Parts: sequence; C-alpha cells; structure tokens
Amino acid sequence: FVSQSPIAIPRAIVQHSTLAPALEGADFVMTLRLQKERMTQHLLPSLREYHQGFGITRDRLRPCQPTVKVLHPGPVNRGVEISSDVMDDPALSLIGDQVTSGVAVRMALLYLIGVGDKGG
Repeated sequence: FVSQSPIAIPRAIVQHSTLAPALEGADFVMTLRLQKERMTQHLLPSLREYHQGFGITRDRLRPCQPTVKVLHPGPVNRGVEISSDVMDDPALSLIGDQVTSGVAVRMALLYLIGVGDKGG
C-alpha cells in the first residue's frame, strides 16, 4: 500500500511513502484513477510531479516479478497513473480485460438489484 500521507489502515498492511519498496517482488500492481476533478485542495503540486513520484512505468516495474501484471479499473489518466507504453503492452496490462469484465459485473448486479431473486 502506498500513500503520500499517513492514514488509518489495518496493521497487516504495510504502508510505504515511496513506490519502490511496495513494488519489490510484486505479482500484480493496481493503481486507481487520480480524480483530477476533485483536486481543488491542491494536495499535489502538479500531475507531472505525481507521475514522477507515483506513476507506473517500465522502469518502476523492474523490481517486480518478471510476469507482473498491471491493473487499473479505468478510466485511466494516461501519463499520470500509468505510462501509455505500459498500459498498451499486452504482456503487462490487464486493464482492457478488467474494464470489460467490470462492465459485465455491474450489469449483472444492476439486474439482480432490479429483478431480485424471484424464486429462481
């Protein structure tokens, strides 16, 4: 788990203030979208600086397992959370599959909520 500032997290989860130790030996790396529309508090100097400190790049993935896979639920801010070359590499990125599956799962949940289990 990587966070710029201390937050309340379970003790079983190790928190790092930099990315490198969190990526060491990782099988999977998942990042979330930086919500630019909610960034009115100016907690980050710039998107470029965020990418320099926390963006997923090929270089940053070197300490991971050779078979590392990158995940992101979308939509992705290319060049902010993940570099385009990592995102577009089918050997690294599962993002397209993850987004497609996420749509199907949400559709199924909406169906179940709307229809419910009618004795089925």
